[in-house]
Amino acid sequence: MSLPAPVGTPYRIAFVCLGNICRSPMAEVIMSSLVEEAGLAAEVEVTSCGTGDWHMGDPIDPRAAAELEAAGYDSSAHRAKRFDASWLGKDLVLAMDAKNLHDITDGRGADHRVRMFRSFDPLGGPDDLEVPDPFYGGDEGFAEVIAMVERTCHRLVTELRALNL
Repeated sequence: MSLPAPVGTPYRIAFVCLGNICRSPMAEVIMSSLVEEAGLAAEVEVTSCGTGDWHMGDPIDPRAAAELEAAGYDSSAHRAKRFDASWLGKDLVLAMDAKNLHDITDGRGADHRVRMFRSFDPLGGPDDLEVPDPFYGGDEGFAEVIAMVERTCHRLVTELRALNL
């Protein structure tokens, strides 16, 4: 699966989950770091948000922050934001699960610019597109999500390079 062509500069990617304190900010932090390492920071803008509003302004979940820190990432600047329909004008909006996708598209589903995040996962398949929400589980859920997010973000960076931004 390839990325859609840019609608402008910079190329804008948004990750969406429920509360914007676990999955989507983990993806934002990891993707931002990989984009910078790839020398694409001036060409690619990365952000994240949640479909719910109960965590607005909160930092990332401490368990997600600990997992990111252990992997060498800094999540200290993150503050939860809520999805706004204007975000659908970004180059690529990636939902972490089917409910998030349903909520941001009013039930219309995926299209070329709004997709499931794991549709880019090299280990995912058409029936395995959800990033599990680790919020209600133990620390092992955060480790599973970070592994999923890292490999998928690496694939996204490869796709960004192919766009010759």
